[in-house]
Amino acid sequence: MSPRSLVVTGAASGIGRAVAVGAARDGWFVHVLDLDPDGAAATVDLARQAGGDGRAHVLDVTDAAAVAAAVGTVAESGPPLRGGGAGAGRGRGGAAPGRGRGRGRRGLDVNVTGTFLVVREVLRAMIDGDGGSVVLCGSPAATVGFAAGGATAYGASKGAVSSMVRTRAVDSARHGVRVPGSVPRPPEAAGLRAGRPTDEVAATRAQIEHEVPLGRLARPEEIAEPVLWLLSDRSSYTTGSLVGCDGGVLAKSSISV
Repeated sequence: MSPRSLVVTGAASGIGRAVAVGAARDGWFVHVLDLDPDGAAATVDLARQAGGDGRAHVLDVTDAAAVAAAVGTVAESGPPLRGGGAGAGRGRGGAAPGRGRGRGRRGLDVNVTGTFLVVREVLRAMIDGDGGSVVLCGSPAATVGFAAGGATAYGASKGAVSSMVRTRAVDSARHGVRVPGSVPRPPEAAGLRAGRPTDEVAATRAQIEHEVPLGRLARPEEIAEPVLWLLSDRSSYTTGSLVGCDGGVLAKSSISV
């Protein structure tokens, strides 16, 4: 297999890290882009332990100039860019209606503007090359309503990402670039616990496990596997589709957390 490189945003932890490490194991040179320099460096270390290689880049995906510069650097160095994973994102803030406006706005900026900027620059680089695949990260919140508070901005942002998958896929197909999406239910990760009381975390976990048909949270590696397939040539006829990895959530009519 010819050398190739992959850009993964939000790869300092969670699903993004699992994608980066799995891709390194599959032979990709992985560019890890994240605001967290220590987490990004740790992901690169794990990629090397998996038998691959990579490079960490500190990046705010909402900064258009910085995104263009980072992707330009990636495209001009190392193996040719053949893949992208737009994993940087923010979950719902959990705020009651009328509160947490700053968090809601930041979520929209990262999930919508950040995804748009990263995908735009990665597609430009890949269209000028030999094509490839860019995988966007969706959510069940784009399809069903959450009964809990604080999900309006998040759901709207993921609805926009779903639309980007479809429109970008059609726009890019003639250039040999595929744009599929992954729809995960959030896995077990630090994000479930960060800044939240232990009893609240336990209650949230219990509610999610109750509402997921498979009855448990996923491991990040389980979420990463469909993404790795979408990045690979094994999914060469898949574009514009959103592939669920949600434990069966979207087979139901609603969720509350």
